[in-house]
Amino acid sequence: MGRINKKIKILYTIPNFNTAGSGKVLYDLAKGLDKEHFDVSIACNHNKGAFFEEVEALGLPIYLIDATVPLRPYYSLIFRQKRFKDFIKTHQFDMVHSWHYTSDWSEALAVRMSGIKWLYTKKAMGFNNIHWKIRSYLASFIITINNEMRTYFPYKKQQALIPLGIDTNYYNPEILEVKPPVDTNKFHIITVANLVPVKGIEILIKAISELNNPSIILTVIGGYKNEYGDTLVALRDRLRMQEQVLFLGKKQDIRPYIATSNLYVIPTLDQGRKEGMPMALVEAMCMGIPVLGSDISGINFVLKNFPDLLFPASDVNELAMKIENLFHKPNKERLSLGNALRNYCITHYSMEIFINAHESLYLELTK
Repeated sequence: MGRINKKIKILYTIPNFNTAGSGKVLYDLAKGLDKEHFDVSIACNHNKGAFFEEVEALGLPIYLIDATVPLRPYYSLIFRQKRFKDFIKTHQFDMVHSWHYTSDWSEALAVRMSGIKWLYTKKAMGFNNIHWKIRSYLASFIITINNEMRTYFPYKKQQALIPLGIDTNYYNPEILEVKPPVDTNKFHIITVANLVPVKGIEILIKAISELNNPSIILTVIGGYKNEYGDTLVALRDRLRMQEQVLFLGKKQDIRPYIATSNLYVIPTLDQGRKEGMPMALVEAMCMGIPVLGSDISGINFVLKNFPDLLFPASDVNELAMKIENLFHKPNKERLSLGNALRNYCITHYSMEIFINAHESLYLELTK
């Protein structure tokens, strides 16, 4: 498998495992790499969040060091990144794989100054400023996670499409022993998101309101103690939907809530940073329940084989119609759709496929 008697030393960098949405994906990748051939370390800014304890339990070296610094003032950038450059050289890493989502390129500069390869996974949509271009120019390799992203780098040969992977054994409804009690006479819709305006949760609330069906219940999982959350709660109250729309806050394990739902909806707006590859959607699919998503980049990539499950972004009427259609489908048909979605995840987005693609890439880069 390449370089005999010498493991490839990889450093993964990520802002944190508390708010960074790809933390679970990186966790699974770091856990799954063949330890006979790869020596894995992680660098992040802090150890906040309950999930960090699970990352620590992997037993891998974790360094609390910020891989980035403010770009300005430019004249002192090289000197301010000397600490991270020296850290890289001290630990003799062969490459650094960044999971930072911003256009910052200070990390890339430090790594390239240390004389090793730097690659990054492009997680967020958008490529509209000079900093993304500098970041991409400095990259030894770029990993994209949906088709549209590939068009951002028309002259970059050192790139590959590797969709994010999911642990299909972990996201499996059959292994759950405890599920929250639910009213089986209700039709339960769930959405999971870091609640910021681009997520479009108000579109979903309005669509359910338009149906005027008290049997439909919406559960919103995600931290809502912010300005956007306040607007959603106010909307719910104004529409007198207190009994239909429930805000549960953040949950460490969302699987039981998905497993007891009849439908997952991701109503992201077609504006702002949009979606790269929404893992909450993939998790719901993997849990075997029907899904609906707005027809925007990232979401339509995940659902490209299921176009009937897409609706125009911000279209309350179309979303309401699709919800009503699924509401009236026999349970057997919804179950069949859920099984088809789960099988699609196993075939296209399994962690085994994801890990194998990265192992092959790392080996190629160190030849």
